[in-house]
Amino acid sequence: MTSSTRIRTRVVAAVTAGAATVTAAAALLTPVTASAGTTSATAATSASGSASTTAVSYLLKPGQRLLPGQLLRSPDRAYIFAMQKDGNAVVYKGRTALWSTGTAGKPGAFLAMQTDGNVVIYHNKKAVWATNTSPSKVFGLAMQNNGNLVLYNAAKKPIWTRYMVLTFLRPGQLLRPGIALFSQNRRFKFIMQTDGNLVLYKAGTQRLWNYRTNRKGSFAAMQHDGNFVIYYGKQALWSTRTNRPGSLLAMQNDGNVVIYKDKTPLWHTATAGR
Repeated sequence: MTSSTRIRTRVVAAVTAGAATVTAAAALLTPVTASAGTTSATAATSASGSASTTAVSYLLKPGQRLLPGQLLRSPDRAYIFAMQKDGNAVVYKGRTALWSTGTAGKPGAFLAMQTDGNVVIYHNKKAVWATNTSPSKVFGLAMQNNGNLVLYNAAKKPIWTRYMVLTFLRPGQLLRPGIALFSQNRRFKFIMQTDGNLVLYKAGTQRLWNYRTNRKGSFAAMQHDGNFVIYYGKQALWSTRTNRPGSLLAMQNDGNVVIYKDKTPLWHTATAGR
């Protein structure tokens, strides 16, 4: 029987003046955690947290930070990316949360656009979330008019968006419909499609592995118990049966998707070198 352990992901809290709690749909926002290197950053402007916020710009440039209570605002002012006092960084349209880093519960955390090309959230000098995009020469992180949060390289080409997870899916993280886990070299994509199918692609079109549910709205979770599970609502449809707490899932540059506990592989798609 597939494990149906409930997923414990803390998502969003308050944002702007008088902000309310986020709807139940926000419980499926995708956090992206990672380790990261040192930060070289300068603060933009100070701000208070959920009571009031300060817009820095639509763009966070290399060497800049978003401190608690600061935000990026799209040029048309329809969307914001807020670094909240609770430690969560959230994309909002009005008061509706669209995406989150899933780092709530870490008050005082800040977000740094590092000069090495990595975007990192730090809490007590520890990296708790990152885009895993170093080393890269970057133009900056932009909150766009279309609601997308995009990291551009120095040639102004996108290298990360809020629809991407790079390299690792860690305990408590989700692949919502339309969200993909990419290898560091960008050649391979492990995506939870909107049709409910979980698919591994090479070069965007060549299908290497898939699990078909054909149930729209299904999502996948890397659980705290070490199990990677596809859910439809609260119903578990499929599982890797890797019940080793603290395990993580990696999309490797060789095309293999592997679940590791420390350095020990527990499960894989057997697609290396294909």
